[in-house]
Amino acid sequence: MYDFSRSVNSMHAEDIKTLMKQSSGTGLISFAGGMPNNDLFPIRQMDQIFRELPDDLKKLCFQYGPTTGYPPLVASLQKFLKNKDLPVDRNKILVTTGSLQAISIITQEFVNEGDVILTENPCFVGAISIFETYGAKIISIPIDKNGIDIKALKETLSHLKVKPKLFYVTPNFHNPAGIIYTEERRRALMEVLSGSDIILLEDDAYGDLYFDDRDASLVRPMKTYKNYDVEVIYTGSFSKIIGPGLRLGYMLTSPEIFDKAESIKQALDACTSNFMQILANQFLSEGYLEPYLSFLRSEYKERKEILNNNLIKHMPSQISWNEPKGGFYIWLKLPQHISSTEIFEKCLQKGVVFVTGRTFDPHNVKDDRLRLSFSNMAKEDIEKGVITMAEIIAQQLTRSKAKV
Repeated sequence: MYDFSRSVNSMHAEDIKTLMKQSSGTGLISFAGGMPNNDLFPIRQMDQIFRELPDDLKKLCFQYGPTTGYPPLVASLQKFLKNKDLPVDRNKILVTTGSLQAISIITQEFVNEGDVILTENPCFVGAISIFETYGAKIISIPIDKNGIDIKALKETLSHLKVKPKLFYVTPNFHNPAGIIYTEERRRALMEVLSGSDIILLEDDAYGDLYFDDRDASLVRPMKTYKNYDVEVIYTGSFSKIIGPGLRLGYMLTSPEIFDKAESIKQALDACTSNFMQILANQFLSEGYLEPYLSFLRSEYKERKEILNNNLIKHMPSQISWNEPKGGFYIWLKLPQHISSTEIFEKCLQKGVVFVTGRTFDPHNVKDDRLRLSFSNMAKEDIEKGVITMAEIIAQQLTRSKAKV
C-alpha cells in the first residue's frame, strides 16, 4: 500500500477521468465533450503558417522559451486584450499551458490547505478538482439565469468567520450552465467584493464565442471595470477558439501577483511549448483569428439551434432550460426527484452520453441537472440523441409518478 498525499484524493478528478473517456468513446452519441469538433480545426491555415515560417523560427519551435511566454505572442496578446478594453498597460501577461494551469498557479500562489475559496454552483469541474487538490474548503454560491445570486453571496459572507482567499467565476457562457452574467449582476458582484480583499478569479474561456454580433458587448470582462476596489485576475484560453491541443492559456494580472506566478510556473514546467506559441502568434498576428472566430460562431450557433429545436420538439414538458447566447452548453433542469445519474446510466445502455449535474456541484450532491454540449458531435446525430434521452426521461417521470 502506497502512502499517497492528500492531494490525490479529489473526488472531482475521478469525474474528469470518466468525462474524458466518455467524450472520446467510439460508437457513442456524445453530448459529453466540452471541446470543439475535429472537423472545425484550422488545419489548412496552420499548415500554411508552418510552411511559411523561416528556418530560424522553425528551429526556435523546438527550443526552450522564456517562462513568461514567447515575447511576440505576449505582444500579440497585449493587442488582442487591449481590444477588449482590458488594462494591459497596468498589468502583465503570463502565458500558461492551458488556462487550467493558470487557475492552478493562482491557487498554489494564494491557497493553503484549509483556506476558503468561493465558487459558483454549478462550477467548472476542472477548477473544482484543482481547489480540492490544494486542500481548499470550497463554499459555493448559487447562480440563476442572470449570474451569481447576490443575496446568497452577501448572506454567505456575513456568516463566514474567515475571509475567502479567492472567488472563482465564469461569467461568459458559463460551463456548465451556459448563462451570461448581466451587466447589472456583474456590477453588483464587484460592489459586494469592493474593499473585501477577496481576489476575483475571472475565467473567460468562452467570451469570444457569442452567436450574434449584437451580443458582443455583453461579454465585457469585469477586469475592465473601474472605480471598484477589487483585485481581478483574468484568465483566457486558446482551447475553445483555436484548439485544445495547443495547450495555451494566459493570465492578466498585477505585477506583484505575476512575479510569484512566474516562479511557480518555472517550477512546474519551465515554459509552455514554444512550438505551439509560435504557431498561435502567427495565427493572431497574420490576421487569421477573426475570420476563424466568425466561422466558429456561425457553426456553433447552427449546432445550438439544432439541439435547442429538438429539445423543444422531443423533451417532456417538465424539463426546462435556458437557450444560450454563446459557448458550448445547454443545461437541462429535471424535476428534483429525478436523478441525472440514473438517467445517464440508462442512456449509456442506449449509446448516448452527457455529463451529470452532480459532476459540477462542488459538494458532489445536487443531481437534478445535466449538461449537453453541442460543440463536439456530428450535427446529424443530435436529434437521434435527444430522442433517446427524451424517451428515457419520460419513462423515469412515469415511474416516479406511479410510485407516488
